[in-house]
Amino acid sequence: MTRIWNEAGFVNDDPWVIETEETKAGNNEKPILPLDAFLEKAKAGESGLGVLIKPADNVKELAPYLDRIALAAVSFPAFSDGRSFSHASILRERLGYQGEIRAVGDVLIDPIPLMLRVGINSFAVTNPVALKRLEEGRLPGIDKHYQPTARPSQNPHSYSWRRVS
Repeated sequence: MTRIWNEAGFVNDDPWVIETEETKAGNNEKPILPLDAFLEKAKAGESGLGVLIKPADNVKELAPYLDRIALAAVSFPAFSDGRSFSHASILRERLGYQGEIRAVGDVLIDPIPLMLRVGINSFAVTNPVALKRLEEGRLPGIDKHYQPTARPSQNPHSYSWRRVS
């Protein structure tokens, strides 16, 4: 079972569905389209669309169509594949995308704080341990940071490279 979580808690009645050959969005649902399908519809003038960005996709292709994206889903197909961290960071910092970025796929509890730092603000969670920890409000913290990101650290002394006076 997939549950959607953001910093306000779990979301009920999320309308977004990742479309595949087997799964299509129904009447009260909104489709999340693969990048190529999204670009085709965006070029035709459609808006309010969801886009699925896979690790091998070129996220910069979305630059002319940011105003047509209602939800950007970045895919984490495996714990060891972190390319979607870069996709989220590029969307936020370089392209200036302000909408919802959702992590989908292998979303585990430990990387969620790092995902939040790069601008991901919702999560499609299926992992039982992650679901339990989120239900309990037990999100792990990050003591040290190596670089600034879309979301700055609350503690300016947490950056390992900054001189502390």
